Amino acid sequence: MRKILFLFAVTAFLGSCNQSVPSTTANSNTLALNNSINETSFHDFVVKDINGQDFAFNKLKGKRVLIVNTASKCGFTPQYEDLQKLYEQYGGENFEIIGFPCNQFMGQEPGSNEEIKAFCQKNYGVSFPMMDKIDVKGDAQHPLYTWLTDANLNGVDDAKVSWNFNKFLVDENGNWVAHLGSRTNPLDEEVVNFAKGS
Repeated sequence: MRKILFLFAVTAFLGSCNQSVPSTTANSNTLALNNSINETSFHDFVVKDINGQDFAFNKLKGKRVLIVNTASKCGFTPQYEDLQKLYEQYGGENFEIIGFPCNQFMGQEPGSNEEIKAFCQKNYGVSFPMMDKIDVKGDAQHPLYTWLTDANLNGVDDAKVSWNFNKFLVDENGNWVAHLGSRTNPLDEEVVNFAKGS
């Protein structure tokens, strides 16, 4: 009887060990994945531009960056004009503006990339880089915007993209600086001071 109980105990122990192996492996893989995400820096991202070409953010090292989600049929659409003015005055070696068209707010950016590009150039003479149309929130949120809106990833603050023409400021070292709402004009003092590095 004792021998039977002993064998039962050994079998149960080995069974529990076998069950713990996949669990431990899964936990290790999850931990590694989370660490990988947490270690992603702003300059690690590669996105598609409005022409479908890769745009690597490592080329932004050393530049202050303003990222803005845009739309062509919004009450804030005229901000394109002031974004362009800001870019003409400060854009170049030390400052960049990156526009991301998005159709998630009342369907105010329904056009194709080609239509968006033509609209921006014809109406506002946009010359700063425009990217592929993306989702800035929700289940299909672009990884860049996940980083921009999650304090666990950007290391500073959580943010919610509330409407078209929200703005994110990232410094020359890839550090998250600020999230500004749609009503903040591109030529407001806070933005201008950031653009010129003062």
